[in-house]
Amino acid sequence: MPVNEPMITALSAIRDNLQNCILGKSFEIELLLTTLLAGGHVLIEDVPGTGKTQLIKALSKSINGEYRRIQCNPDILPSDITGVSVFHPHEERFVFRPGPVMTNILLVDEINRATTKTQSALLEVMEERSVTADGVTYDLPHPFMLCATQNPIDFEGTYHLPEAQLDRFMMKIQIGYPDAETEKNMLYSHQQGQPVDQLRPVTTMEEIGQMQQQIRAVHASDIVTDYLLEIVRRTREHADVLLGASPRASIAFLTAVKAFAFLQGRDYVLPDDIKILAPYVLGHRILLRPESRLGNMNGNQVLFQILRQTQVPVAVGR
Repeated sequence: MPVNEPMITALSAIRDNLQNCILGKSFEIELLLTTLLAGGHVLIEDVPGTGKTQLIKALSKSINGEYRRIQCNPDILPSDITGVSVFHPHEERFVFRPGPVMTNILLVDEINRATTKTQSALLEVMEERSVTADGVTYDLPHPFMLCATQNPIDFEGTYHLPEAQLDRFMMKIQIGYPDAETEKNMLYSHQQGQPVDQLRPVTTMEEIGQMQQQIRAVHASDIVTDYLLEIVRRTREHADVLLGASPRASIAFLTAVKAFAFLQGRDYVLPDDIKILAPYVLGHRILLRPESRLGNMNGNQVLFQILRQTQVPVAVGR
């Protein structure tokens, strides 16, 4: 089942839109599109001013999706996100007023500035794609994607994301600073206004939904799947790891590599797809032991060690 031409054209147009707004970050854009097509959520961790918000806004405009933004702070309440039931005297009943979560693309800006109680309100949203208020469950629009940002430098007034919430993010990515030539081109492009304001939709949410359905048909052979599971298993068995990747991570990992293969125009997964995506899907799910002999190493560095030690299968195509 090769990727059909209209889908290839639509994906190429989305890439062009995003690359016109965020210059020099084609691989990071590919990761974002992979998460979208896989039906996952993304955590973008980077310093202020690197284009995190602009990237998400450009994505929503490109796919003609409804877009909402939540600016997190310690005062924001769970009901400010999910919605609240309000009593109408004339109708003599409670009516649910949906919160900003009822959208296609939800940007939760500086998520670690919200209290743990408010962060927990997003758990059902991320996992079940629904909101429960006063015992009634309301489904979110489809497709739905939560994009959260956080600043890795400023820790004052922040609340660390619990492991259970981190595990619900399919990917954690960074954008980083542009190189000198790219930043110069950026200065010129912004003289005419914000590039994101000039974007036009190049596809629809219905077409994105169809692409997400196509992802399920992308083939992952037993050999390739065993390779993926071996990497996940080793994160749990590593002597310096307190918490490895969960079964939820395994499912997210396989779906992500299928989406990545789809973006490359293939209907099958290669071992290289797994090696490329492993740091972004698994890195934030690995928690080292406090007494670890690895010193300042983090989850990604442990993962690179695991990738070097895991034999890559010789498998091409189907």
